[in-house]
This record gives sequence, C-alpha cells and structure tokens, in this order.
Amino acid sequence: MSTLKKNKRAKLAKKHKLYGENKPAIGNSVSQRGKPKYLGGNGRKTTGITRRKFKKNLQKIRVVEDGKVVRRRVPVSLIRSGMVDLPVVREPFTVDLNEAASK
Repeated sequence: MSTLKKNKRAKLAKKHKLYGENKPAIGNSVSQRGKPKYLGGNGRKTTGITRRKFKKNLQKIRVVEDGKVVRRRVPVSLIRSGMVDLPVVREPFTVDLNEAASK
C-alpha cells in the first residue's frame, strides 16, 4: 500500500471525526389516500412506497482547522450547535485591542 493512499485515508478519517458523515440517509416516501379513523374515515390506505434520500443541509463555509482557515461543506446542525470553529472576523484597517495591549 502506498503512503499516498494511507495519508488520504488519514485525512478523510480526520474530516469524518470533525464533521461526521455527510452522505444522505436513505428512507421511504409513503403515499396514502383516505381519511383517518379519528376524523371519521375508514382509515388511511398506502398506495405506494418509494425510496428517497434525506440530504443534510450542507453549507460551504470557512472553518479553522489546525490553525489554518479552510473552506469546508459543513451541516448547518453543526454550525448552530457550535461544534465548528469559525475564524475571527474583524473590520478591515482596525487594530485588535488584545494585540495593541501586548505590545
């Protein structure tokens, strides 16, 4: 096995550890007709079942990885929960107060 494949697998494993698997989940879409019994009907009848994909809401954003800012496709659920490190953004041509105090 070449080291290139090994390095590529290691990178991919690290990305999966940080952001999880971004592949869509597979499920069923059920078509039904009829009125439910609790609403006075005879019951719902299934007329068709088809396979479908539940896709994650991926957004292409800038994240901090190993001290570097890179672009990644990350699920919104991870962004909202704060699991992703976002880069510090400040206004251009301004001085950071922490840097100014340390000098």
